[in-house]
Amino acid sequence: MIETPQSISVVTRKELNDRAVQTLTEAVGYEPGVRIDAAGYDPRFDSISIRGFDITYNGTYLDGLRLVGAGLGVFKTEPYGVDSITVVRGPSSALYGLGSPGGLIDLQSKLPTSQPFHEVQTLFGDRSRFQGNFDLSGPLDASGQFLYRLTGVVREADVFVPGGKDDRVYVAPAVTWKPDQSTSFTVLGAYQKSKTPGSMFTYATGTGTTTDIYTGSPSYNSIDQEQGRVGYIFEHAFDNAVTVRQKFRYTDVDAVTRYVGFLGAPVNDVVSRYAGYVHDKLQSAIIDNQVEAKVATGPVQHTLLIGTDYTWSKFNDMQGFGLGVSDLNLAAPVYAPESIPDPAISTSTAQRQIQSGVYVQDQAKLDHWILTLSGRSDWVRTTGDDLIASTRQEQSDQAYSGRAGLTYVFDSGVAPYVAYSTSFFPNLGVDPNGTFFKPTTGRQTEVGVKYQAPGTRSFIAAAVFDLTQDGGLVFTGTGVTVQRGEIQSRGFELQGLASIGGGFDITSSYTYLDMVTKQAADSSLIGKFPSGNPPHTVTLWANYAMPLAGPFAGVSVGAGARYMSWSYGDDQNTFKNSAVTLFDAALKYDLGQAAKELKGLQFQVNAKNLFNLHYTTCQVGYCYRGAPLTVIATLGYRW
Repeated sequence: MIETPQSISVVTRKELNDRAVQTLTEAVGYEPGVRIDAAGYDPRFDSISIRGFDITYNGTYLDGLRLVGAGLGVFKTEPYGVDSITVVRGPSSALYGLGSPGGLIDLQSKLPTSQPFHEVQTLFGDRSRFQGNFDLSGPLDASGQFLYRLTGVVREADVFVPGGKDDRVYVAPAVTWKPDQSTSFTVLGAYQKSKTPGSMFTYATGTGTTTDIYTGSPSYNSIDQEQGRVGYIFEHAFDNAVTVRQKFRYTDVDAVTRYVGFLGAPVNDVVSRYAGYVHDKLQSAIIDNQVEAKVATGPVQHTLLIGTDYTWSKFNDMQGFGLGVSDLNLAAPVYAPESIPDPAISTSTAQRQIQSGVYVQDQAKLDHWILTLSGRSDWVRTTGDDLIASTRQEQSDQAYSGRAGLTYVFDSGVAPYVAYSTSFFPNLGVDPNGTFFKPTTGRQTEVGVKYQAPGTRSFIAAAVFDLTQDGGLVFTGTGVTVQRGEIQSRGFELQGLASIGGGFDITSSYTYLDMVTKQAADSSLIGKFPSGNPPHTVTLWANYAMPLAGPFAGVSVGAGARYMSWSYGDDQNTFKNSAVTLFDAALKYDLGQAAKELKGLQFQVNAKNLFNLHYTTCQVGYCYRGAPLTVIATLGYRW
């Protein structure tokens, strides 16, 4: 990390366990430059922004391969199936390929282990949460050539809107073959079925305010999603400092969304409503081939990386809107069961996208200097069919992206750096007029410094950046996605991590963000601060394990705070979201410290939004309720 000329941070499996993370948004909520909850509490999507730019559709990777997303067909992450999470800030297309200018999140799958590992957990929580987890791994044969891992989750839970569910079934098998120390071949698969609300909206009485009145109907409110993936990771190291790798994955997402919304404004506190139906199917296949070589040219040591990748995607979207929903009396809302039929399909589109890319990187080291040069070229072809109007659109895009960075690593562990990078991403989906979105591009200059004191488990990083995005997508919350113009984001990030000793771990961050719309189809937006992005964010999480020799042996406590300053609630900057500070807490006890017979048994309680602060966040003019107090108790056994 210290040799990479870019702002990067990692969320470890230990931190995920300490905070009892249940969603990807929770997992990265304490990282610098990251904005979560801009659309309030919403279990439907992993909605995340980095440096002010959304990465929901174009910034989530798994094992280095992009997870394609479009419309309501967005891949959902089960954090219990993740070993660690890397947050890369700023354009990263030169190495990772197509992605958001703001950055990306790369999830590392749980892989088979050479040592036996077994864990089972039972989780209970408020809103009728019941969940079971299991994670089993180890060798399959005496010689250790074949290893396995099987991870799973089963959950039933409610959410705070009437009739809302957050149910999930997840199972992920993996098998590794290691015929020798230089070769490994791992096959990974996963299946997930989930049910979440189709709408989380509550009624807003005025600008920037919401009530507890749910706008939908419990009888017609769900996203029923099934997703599956299968792939492999192959690596072989030759004796001459050359390593070859190949990764492949096929994914399939099928999401059926049913929701109810307001049809016009209330009249005498009574509002008419409509039913919305969306059925999205998304398939994708991606393969990445690369060769890494370590060579020397005189005193300069080179790490060369050359690769090529290919992605095929298919996206089908069907939508229908209809009546047949009861009116809602806002003065005395009643959510009686009712029969609401699926509306007839009124729009049906199909898109195909093929992307191929080649890339090369050279990391050259001379004494304390490290020069990193990366270059990439992508070719993308998109075809779209309107299946009702029987019309077709075709679009071809080609772009170059790159990164140039210079780092100097002092013996003391201080490493200043400077870098310039660009990004490119062709978007799936169409705008409200049925026209293809243009590609999203980005460019950034970043100057930073990292510090890792030799012999310590600590890391400090600071960076200033100037980032410009052109053509980013924004999901408005009503099933409509629009494309923004040119937006400039400038800011400062600071992060500190440390294991101080004596069982004390701490992670903290500060982010300053200054954004402005430079170009837009709507001239009234030019010069305005894009909504939902607070200029100041501060986070702090600390965990303390009591001494094993003392009376509280086996006890550990954790506490965290997340401060978000004011932000604009709409892109016209007519009103603001209030600043908010949220507190989290954790208490863990290793029962094996009380009795040898209980070795491996652990009990844990986590509270999020500890003081149950009722807050509202608005973005692009739509307002959402923040996450209420959530308490989860975990009883786990590991052997």
